[in-house]
Amino acid sequence: MTSPISEADGRAGSPDSEQATGGLIIFLNGTSSSGKSSIARELVRILGEPCFHMPVDAFHAMRSGPEMAPDQLSVVLKRTWMGFHRAVAGMAAAGNIVVVDHVLSEPWRLHDCLALFPPQDVVLVGVRCPLPELERREQARGDRPAGLAARQFDRVHAHGIYDIECDTGSSSPTECAQKIKAFLRRRTTPTAFERLGPGSLARTVVGRDRTPLPS
Repeated sequence: MTSPISEADGRAGSPDSEQATGGLIIFLNGTSSSGKSSIARELVRILGEPCFHMPVDAFHAMRSGPEMAPDQLSVVLKRTWMGFHRAVAGMAAAGNIVVVDHVLSEPWRLHDCLALFPPQDVVLVGVRCPLPELERREQARGDRPAGLAARQFDRVHAHGIYDIECDTGSSSPTECAQKIKAFLRRRTTPTAFERLGPGSLARTVVGRDRTPLPS
């Protein structure tokens, strides 16, 4: 059976293909504790073809080293984020479907991704959650600095443009994953990354009346 992703864009090749075709980056952006990882785990389970969940937390967990002063730590953290972006880009360039957890709480992170990822191959998903629920989850988890989600809350979605959004305050991870899967069958252009990138206004005007990709 053809998968929803293959139906939508024709790019997902067979596992035996010797030459990589274009991949797909399903980019989940939201604050800490918003439910991105839970959605990603459900999504890779239901998509119906090989894909990779690449959470940024996994890259931070791989980092070793001694205690550092705050200014040194900030440099190392930025290098970690930049390496993560390039790892995602490399996996997608090899023809893989990648589901990414991200926190766009600093503008440079989005700018770096816009420079690296083919904009037509990115589905940008806004993962939203009411602040009181974020704070409740944060306290229940006990593994995040107090107030982290509140500090990120106004910054993470400041760019304002998504292909699709989910609210984990009112929907379960499974419901959000199903919503994203359904969207993949009817992906339209210009994508959010095309609209956010250089020359976005011109692309938006030209592409306004373009028909959806076939389902």
